[in-house]
Amino acid sequence: MKQYIVDAFTGRPFSGNPAAVCIMETWPPEAYMKQLAMENSLSETAFLVPEADGFRLRWFTPGTEVDLCGHATLASAFVVLTLLDPAAEEVRFYTRSGLLTIRRRGRLFEMDLPAYQLEEIPVTGAMEQAFGVRPQKAFLAMDLVCVFETEDQVRAMRPDQRLLAALPGRVQNATAPGREADCVSRSFCPKVAVPEDPVCGSAHCMIANYWCGVLGKRVIRAYQASRRGGWLRCEMTGNGRMLLSGEAVLVAVSEILAKP
Repeated sequence: MKQYIVDAFTGRPFSGNPAAVCIMETWPPEAYMKQLAMENSLSETAFLVPEADGFRLRWFTPGTEVDLCGHATLASAFVVLTLLDPAAEEVRFYTRSGLLTIRRRGRLFEMDLPAYQLEEIPVTGAMEQAFGVRPQKAFLAMDLVCVFETEDQVRAMRPDQRLLAALPGRVQNATAPGREADCVSRSFCPKVAVPEDPVCGSAHCMIANYWCGVLGKRVIRAYQASRRGGWLRCEMTGNGRMLLSGEAVLVAVSEILAKP
């Protein structure tokens, strides 16, 4: 099968968030997909099988299958709409999180994702110990979102992965107001064997939801302040959905020779 390496949420190679995208005719055993994801050692490997009006899409980290991954969805849409069917303007993915429709918007690829509602929870000493800085506020949905005072705090933090794994949420996110962006963030994922996700699309279904409310904006520009860095356009639709957009760039194409 063909495998594509795509950097998502960036227009430059070797930045943004890399994902592997595998195109198959039929599903291999689940153990094989897990092993290939471990071999790739990227934060996500996406597996696509064609259906009548789209693709079935599944995402695997080096540790487990996940319910939603934004950057690997964007990377998958880039492969389909740029390489497999360049005349198409949108693609439909059937996933564990329901139907996801991705549309081409000029240089951007726009994903229609669920906007998770956040529940404010108490800030704890365990959060302060894990991040190394005490958050101002904390919220929980699928992920933990901790709000800090400054961008510099978020950029400089060196969290304790073991202590992060003891906190609630699938991913532990740190966010603050940005200087050049509406917000900056970092996303740590020790529970799925990813110490830091370079640019986490699904986390911005929660992070952007918070900042759109605080800033009184329907559309914000977000920056993920990881070592690789990446930009996201985030738009609240008013019906419980989030439109996340970003660029993507092809880095490599390979043929997987190992058989299931």
